[in-house]
Amino acid sequence: MTPSPHPTRARTAIVGAGPGGLTCARILQRHGLEVTVYDRDPGPGARNQGGTLDLHADNGQVALREAGLLDAFFELARPEGQEMRLLDPTGALLAHRRPGPGELFKPEIDRGRLRDLLLGSLRPGTVHWGHALRRISGPATGPRTLHFTDGTTAEADLVIGADGAFSRVRPDVSPAVPAHTGVSFLEAWFSDVEDRHPDLAGLVGQGSAHAADGERAVFAQRNSNDHIRVYLVQRVPADWIAASGLTPKDTAGIRALLLERYAHWSPRMRRMLTDNDGPYVDRPIFALPVPHTWQHSPTVTLLGDAAHLMPPLGVGVNLALLDAAELALALANAATVDDALHAYEKTMLPRSAETAHALEGGAEHLLSTEAPDLGEEPPRH
Repeated sequence: MTPSPHPTRARTAIVGAGPGGLTCARILQRHGLEVTVYDRDPGPGARNQGGTLDLHADNGQVALREAGLLDAFFELARPEGQEMRLLDPTGALLAHRRPGPGELFKPEIDRGRLRDLLLGSLRPGTVHWGHALRRISGPATGPRTLHFTDGTTAEADLVIGADGAFSRVRPDVSPAVPAHTGVSFLEAWFSDVEDRHPDLAGLVGQGSAHAADGERAVFAQRNSNDHIRVYLVQRVPADWIAASGLTPKDTAGIRALLLERYAHWSPRMRRMLTDNDGPYVDRPIFALPVPHTWQHSPTVTLLGDAAHLMPPLGVGVNLALLDAAELALALANAATVDDALHAYEKTMLPRSAETAHALEGGAEHLLSTEAPDLGEEPPRH
């Protein structure tokens, strides 16, 4: 049986260069620990990183403080993005929350900007791009071998799965697979909104706007650089586009179907379905079983969506960053890697289970006509 190494002598591999994986790598490096990050994308600019994120003072910002990046985050963040509007299907304003002067509890930042901040904080060469993981082999006590789809391999004493909903690391410790929640998002993009889509810009404001009728909803979100992303929320099967005889690239066909489903919404609100720039992006909403736990491994652990995928209600990235910080600090302060994983999972698993229970079925809440308390966490993709 191979003894668990001291973290300073361990080869640590993080799979996934999202916010959680990069935050973990940054904090490990700040504490003098070696780490390599593997990501399937061919490079940092390979694809659009998605919409805007609100990082909370009691978790996401705590992690960035441990990473030494909190001041840099505030320089990039948009406090005005905390504004939230609740509309009805006619576009009438039902409730409106504006952030107070100096309020920084959960400012917004574009996902791409956050990723760039984290990438720029790492030592050159930390991230190995173009490494899509196929599987992990080797004894549970280590060392472990990572097998990539290009035929290359790498050895590690610790593998951290930060590779999201359909993690390729997760099967090494858990048989669980995400299941569709019964709700799907369809993403629409709007660019140069102040000039090209001024009515939408006025409707959404500087933050977010949400409207629902019980069966369908829209959630619009201001991004930086004069962009708005709209998420059309429906109670549909995961394959609803194909079941309708369409493909994701059939923008005209999908638009016609949406206009039927949102026919009773006002023309002003239906512009969110029809005036988007470019094709729609299908985003079925999946979640892991609740609670999701696994038998402890001395060489593999998970963080973020790989560990506890939940409905998109504003906690995902914050929990991922908190996971990342707590795992990195556990490794920095433990006598062995195994001790660190025990300490991390002892806190993370109960916390994620409690949150997952609270959010179970929460995707349905996005469709509810009951007005949420805008002083609490609004819906968030």
